[in-house]
Amino acid sequence: MIKSKVDEEDYWHSSKFKAFTFDDEDDELSRLKESRQAVNNIRRLVEEDDDEDDVERVSWSGEPVGSISWSVKETAASSQRADREPAFPKISTDTPSISRSQSGYSLSSLFKGKPKVGNFQTFSDALTDSSVRLYAPELRKPKSEYKDYVSDWSPEETVQRLQQGKAVSLERFRTLQDKLLLLDHAIAAHDGNVITAVLIYLKRTLCKEVLFRELESRQTALRHFIHYLSETQNQRLLLELHRALGRAEDAALLQYKEHLSITDENKRRDFLKNCLSLPFSAEDLAHVQDHYTLLERQIIIEVTDRQAERGGKVEIFQKFPRKALILNMPLITTLYYCCFYHYAEPEGTFSSPLNIRQTFKISEKQYFVTALAARAKLKAWLDVDALFASRNWLGFTRKKSPLSFQRVVDILQKNSAPTHVLQDYVALVDDGELRLTLAQKHKCHDIVISTYRDMKDRQLLLGYRGKVVRGSAEERKIDDLLSNPQIRWKN
Repeated sequence: MIKSKVDEEDYWHSSKFKAFTFDDEDDELSRLKESRQAVNNIRRLVEEDDDEDDVERVSWSGEPVGSISWSVKETAASSQRADREPAFPKISTDTPSISRSQSGYSLSSLFKGKPKVGNFQTFSDALTDSSVRLYAPELRKPKSEYKDYVSDWSPEETVQRLQQGKAVSLERFRTLQDKLLLLDHAIAAHDGNVITAVLIYLKRTLCKEVLFRELESRQTALRHFIHYLSETQNQRLLLELHRALGRAEDAALLQYKEHLSITDENKRRDFLKNCLSLPFSAEDLAHVQDHYTLLERQIIIEVTDRQAERGGKVEIFQKFPRKALILNMPLITTLYYCCFYHYAEPEGTFSSPLNIRQTFKISEKQYFVTALAARAKLKAWLDVDALFASRNWLGFTRKKSPLSFQRVVDILQKNSAPTHVLQDYVALVDDGELRLTLAQKHKCHDIVISTYRDMKDRQLLLGYRGKVVRGSAEERKIDDLLSNPQIRWKN
């Protein structure tokens, strides 16, 4: 009984796990000691390796390895072996075994970061070594590439390559015959870009006289060359081309266009005056003459109006200040300006609209439209009515217009004409349906009511009664018509 009790206590107090003690072999301190011991062992190995480095090594001839004489002999031997090597040396696949004494590396060199002095080089040293030869097969380039470099193309092939957008040199075409043949092939290809490219080359390599002479017989190339000079604004060469080809009128027009680059109005006027002596055609000469006369008149009007505007005595310049100068303006703009500011001036003055009309032979319709727009802008309705006044041989006055009255109504409406003014001209429209449509659009009630009365349409008149203002004169007029027993309504 006592024995069993002792066994039971041993069982409960015994364990296969050890209790924690400070002398435990697995603690951090013991592992640190083991690490230090391993480092010390490595240090001893390095020192032993350094001791071995002190041992002098000799070659088969008995000379110390690394000496000057040994290096000279090794260099000569390696160069002789390299000379005897074939162009494509056979690379051995056998991995040679390197003994520790022949190896250029040691344990100490690994720790010191540099190799020992020996037979082996580092990779960077091998790259910089001039004695190392790199062998690569030389592949012959395709024949077409050599042809590109020497530009050995015929004119036809050159044009085809230009059409394909490939690089090609035109310098091989040195003789005049080759250049003209190249130009002819470019013209035959009907490609404007190719023609222009060839013309640029000819312009650079040929004298002007020869180039102009050859282009005269090639009208397609001539047109492209003229367009090229115009786009590049080479006015001088273009003028020489026209003169060389006997195109006097084209040369005169080209010289006339130079006035666009003159900003001073007085200098431009003098330039235009000199252009009158150029060999223009009759039509072009009349245009240049009108241009000169118009600019001269604009200068006079501008000086006079500027003084009047600064003086502050002319009422119209105070109510409607000028927003721009009249200089270099078109003819119709000048006429509108004069109709706006100088409408009532006598015909003998330069700024009179009638004088401008007579001087520049402006048509009646053009003058009428311009004057109508200018006077409607000023809300001068009496002047507007006077434009339409016409007397017959009996002395009666009636309204007449070179425009359709529909167009007249549109012009007046754009200038915010009042209803009673619009109504007078809507009533003059000949077409009944169009007149009714315009009357409804512009709220000309009297015309709509009169039209429905003439149509004897009671229902339309009743429907329109709801569109007028209640209690207005138009509503009373509609009521009077509806109650009139003398009108026979159709519905």
